[in-house]
Amino acid sequence: MSVSVEDVRHVADLANLELTAEELPRMAKDLNAVLGYIAQLNELDTSTVEPMAQVGSGLGLKPVQEEETLRRDVVKESIEREMVMAEAPETDGRFFKVPRVIER
Repeated sequence: MSVSVEDVRHVADLANLELTAEELPRMAKDLNAVLGYIAQLNELDTSTVEPMAQVGSGLGLKPVQEEETLRRDVVKESIEREMVMAEAPETDGRFFKVPRVIER
């Protein structure tokens, strides 16, 4: 699979990026290099590699215990919607209204 300059132009447009004429072929070259490297990685036999939940768990690092990093998920009272909406600059009563920031 190869990325063309036209592909880069299309994706840049979707991402609302402005690339110069000089940047388009360079970006295509860089993306093709990344895809080539991924293709190399896909050729590796990983059938004997055990899946890891933590990237550092197999590197001699202390395994992370769930209670050390995650807080308990406790249900508690929330702020009343009416009170929040009363403080909003603009609302329809259920949702916040915000100004449009992307023009197309």
